[in-house]
Amino acid sequence: MMNSNYLNTETLIETYEGKDLGITYNKTGSIFKVWVPTAFAVSLVLYETGGNEEAESAPGYRDSGRIVPMQREEGGVWKAGYTGDLKGKFYMYRAVFPDGSIREAADPYARAVSANGVRSAIIDLRDTDPDSWEEDVSPRLQHPADAVIYELHMRDFSIDESSGMQHKGKFKAFTETGLRDEAGNALGIDHLAELGVTHVHLLPVFDFQTVDELKAVQGEAGTEAAAEYNWGYDPQHYNVPEGSYSTDPSDPATRIREMKEMVQALHRHGISVIMDVVYNHTYSVEKGPFEPLVPGYFYRQDYAGRLSNGSGVGNEIATERPMVRKYIKESLAYWASEYHIDGFRFDLMGLMDSITIREITEELRLNINPDLLIYGEPWTGGDSPLAAKTLKGVQRGKGYAVFNDNFRSNIKGDSDGWGKGFATGEYGREGAIASGIKGAIHEFTDSPAETVNYVTAHDNLNLWDKILASQGLRQAAGFPELEDGRLKSGGDVRAAVSSANPYFGVDDQNVLGNETVRRSLLANGIVLTSQGIPFLHAGDELLRSKYGDHNSYRSCDAVNAIRWDNKRRFKPVFQYYKGLIQLRREHPAFRLHGRQEIERSLEFLRCDSGVVAYHLKDHAGGDVWRNVVVIFNSNQDAAVQQLPDSGRCWNIVVDHTRAGTEAFRLADGNEVRLEGLSMMVLHDGYGEPAPRAKIVEFHYDREDGDYRGWNLWVWDTGIQDGQVDFRYMQNGHAVARVEVSSGTEAIGYILRLNDWEKRDGSGDRYVDCSDSGELIKVLVSHRRHETGGDAGSTLELSS
Repeated sequence: MMNSNYLNTETLIETYEGKDLGITYNKTGSIFKVWVPTAFAVSLVLYETGGNEEAESAPGYRDSGRIVPMQREEGGVWKAGYTGDLKGKFYMYRAVFPDGSIREAADPYARAVSANGVRSAIIDLRDTDPDSWEEDVSPRLQHPADAVIYELHMRDFSIDESSGMQHKGKFKAFTETGLRDEAGNALGIDHLAELGVTHVHLLPVFDFQTVDELKAVQGEAGTEAAAEYNWGYDPQHYNVPEGSYSTDPSDPATRIREMKEMVQALHRHGISVIMDVVYNHTYSVEKGPFEPLVPGYFYRQDYAGRLSNGSGVGNEIATERPMVRKYIKESLAYWASEYHIDGFRFDLMGLMDSITIREITEELRLNINPDLLIYGEPWTGGDSPLAAKTLKGVQRGKGYAVFNDNFRSNIKGDSDGWGKGFATGEYGREGAIASGIKGAIHEFTDSPAETVNYVTAHDNLNLWDKILASQGLRQAAGFPELEDGRLKSGGDVRAAVSSANPYFGVDDQNVLGNETVRRSLLANGIVLTSQGIPFLHAGDELLRSKYGDHNSYRSCDAVNAIRWDNKRRFKPVFQYYKGLIQLRREHPAFRLHGRQEIERSLEFLRCDSGVVAYHLKDHAGGDVWRNVVVIFNSNQDAAVQQLPDSGRCWNIVVDHTRAGTEAFRLADGNEVRLEGLSMMVLHDGYGEPAPRAKIVEFHYDREDGDYRGWNLWVWDTGIQDGQVDFRYMQNGHAVARVEVSSGTEAIGYILRLNDWEKRDGSGDRYVDCSDSGELIKVLVSHRRHETGGDAGSTLELSS
């Protein structure tokens, strides 16, 4: 099928709707398709090798390539078929343009490549499936607020000698189990499971351009190989894993198999996998994946026709153009289906148009995995001509989340300097902290599922280093001055790091008594007990330092590596984090699902003078605890807080000494004293909660089978009103599940297309929820008259 669209240059650009671009491999023959709409001629070039220098310098090397002409089809697509088994071969596309220029490039739709992505590779993907891969099952995520995200860089996880891992810096490090330090503490993947996080967010693991895969070595942590380290925000091949994380980057299948093994290992430990994806820019334009074959189309231009630079790195991907949007959606669908990926974090989501993000969210969940977690950065890196930016607030009701930088800054202060926030010593932030605790529902969200709450991430100073900076202790810690991975004054980074002492003030016999430790626990304690989706930076639970490097994207392992011996040294800190995560995961009062539920269940007791205290009441969220009180004291001195009069004694489960779910002491009457720079969680006993909610399950049946963009608009639910997406298909119907508070008699709904572009049926509709059953099924059928008119919707109910 073919459509037509105009580029800025007024050149007519054909588009293609088929989903078979790239190579379709079979042992008896393969079909190659590539979208090159403006070329005069295109050829497939088959090679015997991957095209790296090592192959070219081998004795008797000859690899000039076999040229196979391609035929032009509708939609700007060029096609070639080849009989016989091509597995193990490599290929490129050679395009001739009307101006006479000739370009040879790798397949932008490639799913396997040679080392350093020089050439596209031909493999049988089924050869890359680990044993029992077809039985791999993603952990269930009942609601986004149930997630606890742990952001991690692949190499940082295992590269330090203290990790005890054999496959340092590789995907396979995640498959190593049973590792212990000398004190018997779990390391590696067992540590992640013990900590209790639900999702590991991996910094980019697709193929990126800034590490030479053939020179990337396991190496000792701290070697001066800064060029062999990068965070990976430099896309080269979007549909292929990064080769430097593979044990053999020269074998195109190995990196794929080993990444799948990593995902499988995490799933077996009950941990889901989120990919950090970068569809807003590429590392290079001329040497990037798109420009050689479709010049001018994939990149956004400003009003003068120049490449726009909202990314800050020289280019932006034009996500609003049909074939770019198609590319991104199909790329994400491939990762979710082929690699069993459980979620996506979008870098600079502000540079992606809101329609693309909305369609990604709806289609991936409906067609692949209803539990996918989707979130991103609601900002840009500079000015962009894009009108429909996905900024903070645009996500309202759309099923995805954004980072809450308001909350972040009010907890810690600025990101790289000495500026202070609530946890780092500044008064006047209490109201902003309260707003974040409520899931920003009175700021920029419609529900807590739309906010990712965090204090620090890979960007900027990490938590330990930021708190030292706010205390004026950088110099006392001996932090070197680093920039772009090097010492500003020159010299050996590893030696400079070795001479630093980030923990100079910590008494190993009284770790939790240290001021910096207590401020760090207070900061992430706020995150872990607030409504929304909590997000932790890897190593916070080990007091990780990056030696004051606020932008370690290309710094060496000495700066970036996680030092696992800190677990033994700072075990009380790890136990505190573990206890807070357990508290959150076991008690739904901290994981409320909607705006109405929060407004009904959460009230503030105090927001002044460095103290924030709030009350989760009446079995909030169906919790077995009747009433819960949470208090944060950012003063260095102790504070006294009055407790609600519930007629029961108050049990303390978190204070400055420990965190968990079991009471270890009682409050004295209706007043409690908590130490400076600490938090406290109390409850007044157990009870039998009423059912948290009923479920109204809508089954939508469209005669045309086209559910794209259709959603429900609901009200009077008592939990979360507004847009509800259809999340999966069942018996040919699209299914949406709506939570309704147990006391609700009826809810209203409307079937609509996108944001009121169209309605299915006329008038408001209602569902009777007065029945005592916990599940109410609603079948809504859409039919059309033979004349083409809309016959409206019919409604059937069953419990």
